[in-house]
Amino acid sequence: MTVAIAGRTPATFEIKSATLPLVALLLKSADLAELTRELAVRFGDIPDFFDHDPLVIDLAPLPDGAVPDFARLLPLLRQYRLLPLAVKGGGAAQMQAAQAAGLAAAPEAVLAGLRQAPAERAEEPAPEPVPSGAMVIDKPLRSGQQVYARGRDLVVMAMVNAGAEVIADGNIHVYAPLRGKAIAGARGDTQARIFSLCLDPELISIAGVYRTSEVPLPADVLSRPTQVRLVGGAEGKLVMDPIKT
Repeated sequence: MTVAIAGRTPATFEIKSATLPLVALLLKSADLAELTRELAVRFGDIPDFFDHDPLVIDLAPLPDGAVPDFARLLPLLRQYRLLPLAVKGGGAAQMQAAQAAGLAAAPEAVLAGLRQAPAERAEEPAPEPVPSGAMVIDKPLRSGQQVYARGRDLVVMAMVNAGAEVIADGNIHVYAPLRGKAIAGARGDTQARIFSLCLDPELISIAGVYRTSEVPLPADVLSRPTQVRLVGGAEGKLVMDPIKT
């Protein structure tokens, strides 16, 4: 029997298309014990790094026969304030297991930063705006200490010692020697910069593009006032410019 629906706009609801910015997890192994360990190492000291961000799980890096235990995987991700909503890129058995766990299939989800043919390149979503007002740290940071300026710049007025880590969604200013790790543009802001009066870091990174101390710094910036910027976007390179005082 055919049911006719009245052609009028409902008074109580309306359905429209919507877009939602998602965080993507490229799952490379179904070994949840190892994943648990690596998540704890990376995010254990910054439990507020994610803010209930919607998540799509990309299974493409997994071997076809590796089916994750989604009943354990999803609660693990929620511990880090991630909200797993969808899955993509898996084989038939992997996608079936994911959907049985309540995830939606999202085969058309496009991950920012992946290389695509020029005709297929999707426009990357703009990074979240960095609000005014920087986080200011007055004391030296010792080895093992970590500071994260979520959604803003970070200003450090004292030394960042080797083994310490400073992270910001915006710029990082260190008005002292920088000898630990500095990660600016942590959520993808390619315009973020790192400034230091004495640059001698273990690692510097902007929007995921990084350089470690294994590659010696040029003599004109090593232990000198320097700014670090990213040229070429998320697939570009770090450039270090001396700051003339």
